[in-house]
Amino acid sequence: MIHTALPTPATALVTGASSGIGERLASGLAARGASLILVARSEDRLQALASDLRRLHDVPVEVIAADLAHSGAAQVLAEKLTARGLTPDLLINNAGLGHFDEFLQQDLADIGQQLALNITAVTELTRLLVPGMVARGRGRVLNVASTAAFQPGPLMAPYYASKAYVLSLSEALNEELRGSGVTVTALCPGPVQTGFQAASGLGRSELLRGPVRLAMLSADQVAAQGLDAMLRGQAVVIPGRLNQLQVAALRLLPRAAVPPMIRRLQAHRHR
Repeated sequence: MIHTALPTPATALVTGASSGIGERLASGLAARGASLILVARSEDRLQALASDLRRLHDVPVEVIAADLAHSGAAQVLAEKLTARGLTPDLLINNAGLGHFDEFLQQDLADIGQQLALNITAVTELTRLLVPGMVARGRGRVLNVASTAAFQPGPLMAPYYASKAYVLSLSEALNEELRGSGVTVTALCPGPVQTGFQAASGLGRSELLRGPVRLAMLSADQVAAQGLDAMLRGQAVVIPGRLNQLQVAALRLLPRAAVPPMIRRLQAHRHR
C-alpha cells in the first residue's frame, strides 16, 4: 500500500502514545520520517517506545510524561514544548477514556476525567498549538473520535457524547481554517483490537460479540488510514467498510429509534 507522504521536515506531537492506536500512529509517523513528541502518563512505556522508534527509523523522539486529564495540563505541556524549542507541525489528539456502565452507576470523578481528557484536553491543545501552524502556513491536526460520535450511546453516555463533540469541533475548525494551510481531520474508528475494551469495561458489551468482533480492524489499519486522511486534509475518515455502512444506515433511521437500538446492542449478556 502506498501511503501519503509527510511534508518535510515534520514534527508530530502524539497524545496517548504509549499504547493502542496512539502507539501505532506514532510508529506510522516515524516510518514516514517524522520527528516525534510522545505524550502519555507512563514515562517508562514512552521511553521504551521512543527507544524502539529511534532504532527502527532513525528519527528524533522526545518524551513528555503528562496526565492531560488534570486541569491546566495542556498549558503546562505547551510551555514545556516552548522551553525545549519544539514546534509541532502535526498534532495528534489521541488520548481518551471511556467507561461502560449506566450513567447513574458511573462515579462522578470518572465522568469528569473522561470529559477532561476527551474534550477539554483536545480543545485546549488545539487552541494552543494551531495558531503557530497558521502563522507558518502549514499544519495538520488529527483528532481521534469514534463511530460513537454519530449517535447517542446508552451505557457509555459520556463517552459517546464526548466523541460527538470531537467530531463536531473538528469539522467546524476544518472549515474555519480553509485556505490557511492547516487542516483538521476527525478519525472515527469503530471497535478496534486494543486494550481499550478491557480498560473501559466494554468487553462486557454485546456490541463486541458476533459480526462486529469479526469485522474489527487492527490498530495498525486504523492508524494508517487516519494518517493518510490527515495528510490529504480530509475532514472525516471512518476506517472499515462495515463501519461506514453502519454510520450511513444510522442516518436513515428515525432519531427516536436509535438510542434503544444502541442500548440493545450494548446490553450486558447477563443482567
